Amino acid sequence: MALPLPPGLTPPEVAFLCEMELVTVVPRQRLEGLQLLGGPIPPLNPPYRSSLPLWLALLLKRQRRANILPPPWLSPASLDSILQLETSSPQFSDPPPLPPSSSTSIPTSPPFLLSATADARPDALPYHWLEIGEMLLEAASDDIPESDTVRRLMRDLREVRMAKMRAGVEVLEGGKEVRMNGVGAMEVAEGRAFIGGVVDGLRKIGAGKETSRREREAEERENGIGRAGDDEDEDMDI
Repeated sequence: MALPLPPGLTPPEVAFLCEMELVTVVPRQRLEGLQLLGGPIPPLNPPYRSSLPLWLALLLKRQRRANILPPPWLSPASLDSILQLETSSPQFSDPPPLPPSSSTSIPTSPPFLLSATADARPDALPYHWLEIGEMLLEAASDDIPESDTVRRLMRDLREVRMAKMRAGVEVLEGGKEVRMNGVGAMEVAEGRAFIGGVVDGLRKIGAGKETSRREREAEERENGIGRAGDDEDEDMDI
């Protein structure tokens, strides 16, 4: 008997989709072009840069056939600036702006935005920032300047942003809305179960209050409390 699948994407599935993100590599040897489902890969000629899917870049890095250039936002200066912005505001930092669209262009979204290449914005975290950072720190830490500092800042950013998500759940208990712009894919996947449980609990509490109210009104009508009010209204009409 198959178990029911949880709603939404799980963290492993999010990490798998993240591997479609394009990153910038510098090949260490000549490599022929490839025809992939996501599109053709041009020939790699050192020392010229090229943009490759993350999964292929990690494979070439493990084979010592290419080096990976980290995106500008994965640097100590950029992460520290974003961390200060996160700690000084109750809202999440703004994501990179979407490219301008026209009537002839096809709308793009992660992982098909150039948000992890060497030309990405240094002052905004992309949708897959957490997964990309962890994968690059694991497989290509020697290509990241001050990798220990970057790892510490990534951990601090994750804790600060998760604290904001928990604070947003507390706001939901008061019936208010929460602005979740800028939340990353892995953060959504990790917080879905917790937030979904809280929302279900609030829904059950609301349903219980409504049931109690209806039972109380029915009991009052049976005891004649509501009937006395109706008689007074009739006297006023006369």
